[in-house]
Amino acid sequence: MPRIAGVDIPNDKRIDIALTYIYGVGRHTAVKIISQTSVNPRTKSKDLTSTEIQDILKVISTLPVEGDLRKIVRGNIEMLKRSGSYRGLRHLMKLPSRGQRTRSNARTLKGAKKTVGSLTKDDRQKTETTTATTTPEAKK
Repeated sequence: MPRIAGVDIPNDKRIDIALTYIYGVGRHTAVKIISQTSVNPRTKSKDLTSTEIQDILKVISTLPVEGDLRKIVRGNIEMLKRSGSYRGLRHLMKLPSRGQRTRSNARTLKGAKKTVGSLTKDDRQKTETTTATTTPEAKK
């Protein structure tokens, strides 16, 4: 497995697809990198020579990828939160920040459903017995 920018890219994939395993490199950027290095895009990553890998590394080192890019994105989100913008507030509340509906969706960000409203008969009896035993009047 060739290691590029701290990421082991898969052996059995074409190099233009394998480069997308690096955070910050999408299909468009991968094609640009391949064209700048004059590597055949149909080459499997296991068939790359060491000089081709070095050429790819030189081009990728000019881009913000992996840890640097994650730091930049995290800093941008923190700036939005500090400024009190709408997007920053949505990030603070852990809700979608790009206008998606949240009434019926957004389970990934909102987490598991929390039932609000009426209790079942068993739940009501449990809460009544616990409040009765914890109140000072019940102890007298």
